[in-house]
Amino acid sequence: MSEYMTKRNALLAQKVIKGLASRNMTGYYAEGREAARDLALSLIDEGATVTMGGGMSIHEIGLVEALKAGNYSFIDRDAYEDKRAAMLLAYDADVFLSSANAITDDGILVNIDGNANRVSAIAQGPRKVVFIVGMNKVCCDVDSAMKRARNVAAPANVQRFGLSTPCAKTGACMDCKSPDTICCQFLITRFSRHKDRIHVILVNEALGF
Repeated sequence: MSEYMTKRNALLAQKVIKGLASRNMTGYYAEGREAARDLALSLIDEGATVTMGGGMSIHEIGLVEALKAGNYSFIDRDAYEDKRAAMLLAYDADVFLSSANAITDDGILVNIDGNANRVSAIAQGPRKVVFIVGMNKVCCDVDSAMKRARNVAAPANVQRFGLSTPCAKTGACMDCKSPDTICCQFLITRFSRHKDRIHVILVNEALGF
């Protein structure tokens, strides 16, 4: 990434962080993946029960591997035969990890979900939620964030899951009601009632979808 984009992202991140603070959420800026991983680990107490949604960004910064290797109780839902049981454990976890489909430059988080396990845990349950968000996901307003979630994140994710939806074929949202749609639940997080619950690490990288 050029030095000019790095400077631009650093400045934009400060605006997002200020917006998050006004919404009772805490924001941070990391220059790269390793810094983001270390920052995330600093927010997680040793021995904590940790789980996550299906965030690619979390894997991309090496956080999952670090948690598995460290002194944490990491709930790996891929290791569970009963996926529903693993998802239910998230609601009583100490820390829930997530990426975001988009975030506005004044600190509003936008997420869409198929099974709703991710968006429901963001909204309620886990004691702390830590987001890993690449600067590629910052949008100018909620409308732009929703369009990004539906036209960038959703088509890429259905390709990843091997699902058969119109957007898997066209690369853009068709506002479908396909049985395979992952655009079932929409969560807009504009404020956190509980201080110190939601933490957002902005990363000077293009992460996730």
